[in-house]
Amino acid sequence: MKALIFLATGFEDMEAVGTIDILRRGGIDTVTVSITGNYNVTGVHGIPVIADEVFENIDFTDDYDALILPGGGPGSLMLNKHEGVRQALVEACENGKLIAAICASPRVFGSLGLLNGKNATCYPGIEPELLGATVLSDPVVTDQNIITGRGPGLVIQFGLAILTYLNANAEQVAKDLLFI
Repeated sequence: MKALIFLATGFEDMEAVGTIDILRRGGIDTVTVSITGNYNVTGVHGIPVIADEVFENIDFTDDYDALILPGGGPGSLMLNKHEGVRQALVEACENGKLIAAICASPRVFGSLGLLNGKNATCYPGIEPELLGATVLSDPVVTDQNIITGRGPGLVIQFGLAILTYLNANAEQVAKDLLFI
């Protein structure tokens, strides 16, 4: 199993690093992808991260199982403006691959029409941008091949939901984290 996590300047630090950590603990080949053209990306709280790869070097014909967007207000807006990310999300969703976003980033799915007729959740205040969705206040919502999470304090549930969807060992990871 392989997942790509897109990083834009201003990503929510906890959501990106927490999701990466949980997926890697679950045995998912998790590749961080900078959309800035630079391997160095800084989160919304000033924490620098060195991405595994830059967007321009990713071959989307390679086998991958999930595309993931961490939140963060500034980062989610950059993700939403990046045509390459937008195109990759639409193609992945149409091909039945998992797409997942947490916090403010479900706005990207909404702007692409990917939430039409779907249940979804997001950070409070972003709800109007989830166009076509039935917006829930649940911590994490899975609807077919789309997973959305509410915010940084729920990153463990978000990561475990992705592991569950990918049939990875979510229960063992949860136990190892002392989550259950």
